[in-house]
Amino acid sequence: MGNLLVAVLGVPGYAGAVAKKGTSTDITLYNLKKGEDTVTLVEATRYPERLAPLFYAASEAKKAVVVVDELNATLGESLVMLQCCGVGSGYFILRNFVPKEKILQITKGTILEQYEFLPDDANVLRERLLKDASEQKSAEGQVGTVPVDHAFNVKGVGVVVLGVVMYGGVLKHAVMKALPGVKTAQVRSIQKHDEEFDSAVEGDRVGFAVKNVEVEDVDRGTVLTTDPAIMASKALKTQASLVKYWPSPLKAGMVVHVGHWMQFLNGKVDEVSEGGDWHKPSLTLSLEKELVYRPGDKAVLMYLEGGKLRVAGTLDLP
Repeated sequence: MGNLLVAVLGVPGYAGAVAKKGTSTDITLYNLKKGEDTVTLVEATRYPERLAPLFYAASEAKKAVVVVDELNATLGESLVMLQCCGVGSGYFILRNFVPKEKILQITKGTILEQYEFLPDDANVLRERLLKDASEQKSAEGQVGTVPVDHAFNVKGVGVVVLGVVMYGGVLKHAVMKALPGVKTAQVRSIQKHDEEFDSAVEGDRVGFAVKNVEVEDVDRGTVLTTDPAIMASKALKTQASLVKYWPSPLKAGMVVHVGHWMQFLNGKVDEVSEGGDWHKPSLTLSLEKELVYRPGDKAVLMYLEGGKLRVAGTLDLP
């Protein structure tokens, strides 16, 4: 069984010609299945007026599909987000006579220069994504982590959470920490693409029926985990890497946002130490709530007052 999460950016609703529409809020999910292989496509429904949906669509993706109607600031910001989220595999689909050479020029020197070009044909894209899914190797593990992207009550079932297994595995009846906080959630049942399973592994798009928690305890951004290495902190001392397009140094007092998994947190820059290169400053940040992460992960740093480019760079999480 292969499982693949794909960000589809550029043209709202494009994924609807490729897969079946599922959950839709500020992001919209589409589901595709053939045999035991599954693909989940995510679109940033409320982007570009809000930056958060773009981050949510890209943050957990293993691959991206970028549909280009025109060369503009929105495309540029989307490409920078994919770069900062580390989405190094994907496809460009060009429309309205956008020249391939322009895309090659824009992406030169980035991880996006490895993306392939596909024709504007839903059938071709569907078959390619299913092939990609079949080639995925899911690694099981003794511990597992699932960032929650949606949570709701279902009559007769109780609290249901939706998310993707980022790594490891989760067994039915597992007791998982609900971070940030001190509560735990027991997994009563596991669904994948509307079918019941006894376990889930890395890459699986899952629905868990859980008990011992309320919906507000496991809303978007909550991380369900059995991994003792997972950290949660409101204060970060970190090294930043600003993208080359970022126009000016960061300053103490700036209000920024930090994104990791399905978390999009407001914070403030308390201290900045440039060390000779303002594109690689050391930062001390205070956040509105605890950021949940695995040591060594990267987060995305964003500044919503940044004008046409709101994606500033990345942070190394301690």
